[in-house]
Amino acid sequence: MAIDTETVKRIAFLSRLKIENDKIQATEDEFNKILDWVEQLKEVNTDNVEPLISVNENCLSLRVDEVTEGNQSEAVLANAPMKEYGYFAVPKVVE
Repeated sequence: MAIDTETVKRIAFLSRLKIENDKIQATEDEFNKILDWVEQLKEVNTDNVEPLISVNENCLSLRVDEVTEGNQSEAVLANAPMKEYGYFAVPKVVE
């Protein structure tokens, strides 16, 4: 599958990208290089290859979720510019 100039213009329109007229040919070449690379990937034999769940094979160590310093609302709100009823107060932004 090859990309032509009209397809580049359509893709640019659909993706809301502005491509200058002098850059259309270069973009067309880039798209075609990408498609050629995808075609090369299709030739790779992936039989007997397990799908990856993650590229990182390390397992994250889990810890117990314990509250260490609770009931700190007054300390948290100490530097708040506006507070009301024990909560942060913010100016109204929606009319």
